[in-house]
Amino acid sequence: MARILIADDAPVMRELLSSLLIRGGHEIVAEAGNGLQAVELYVRHRPELLTMDISMPVMDGITAIKQIREVNPEAKIIIFSALGQQSMIAEAIRAGAWDFVTKPFYEGRVLDVVSKALAHS
Repeated sequence: MARILIADDAPVMRELLSSLLIRGGHEIVAEAGNGLQAVELYVRHRPELLTMDISMPVMDGITAIKQIREVNPEAKIIIFSALGQQSMIAEAIRAGAWDFVTKPFYEGRVLDVVSKALAHS
């Protein structure tokens, strides 16, 4: 079980991910609706894993990743992005994301990527 922070501007996506991860045995410590909230909640809660949307208001996911990596270079961040955002996914990986999942996603893929990220030290 891991403590996870979910960052996505779509409430439906946050609810879907939250339900899936809880069923997978994880604890959701907080949810953020934009990148700035994600950074603030990461600092406050220090989750073991963060799921991050790329396109969000106030601060995008890539900028948030860079700021979180300044706070904790070992932060485990998984990007969730819509199909067709390959160049942004590549930029997110360069910024420090551990892996990515494309939306719409399969539950098994999400749990597999989360497990692999948590097992990697």
